[in-house]
Amino acid sequence: MGTGHKESITIETTVQTPVEKVWEFWTEPQHLTKWNSASDDWHTPKAENDLRVGGKLLTRMEAKDGSFGFDFGGVYDDVRINEFISYTMDDGRKVAITFVSQEDSTKVIEIFDAEATNPVEMQRAGWQSILDNFKKYCENI
Repeated sequence: MGTGHKESITIETTVQTPVEKVWEFWTEPQHLTKWNSASDDWHTPKAENDLRVGGKLLTRMEAKDGSFGFDFGGVYDDVRINEFISYTMDDGRKVAITFVSQEDSTKVIEIFDAEATNPVEMQRAGWQSILDNFKKYCENI
């Protein structure tokens, strides 16, 4: 990936929840902290979200045993309520999330630029796992 070209990765799920509730659970910090982890041994103890163009997203992701943690953040480029969010991560990579209302369910499609450190399949699996946790949270609350 030394050419400057960033590979995009697409993940998606369909949540059996109306789009208004999916949007709320995706964007409100008190919900974000409940689902934003790739595995049961990780969690997000802190989340801040200023959901507007130019606003910032910041989450703190940590191993539950305290062995490792990192901040994940970005600045919003586009926000269309119940439809679309895009932001630029702190490292310059882009993320776009589309919410497609389908009667009583919502399709969530997330496209993000891969980073150069970890294999693409590892990144896809990690982000998909977080999205799967989101689906589970939405459908069980």
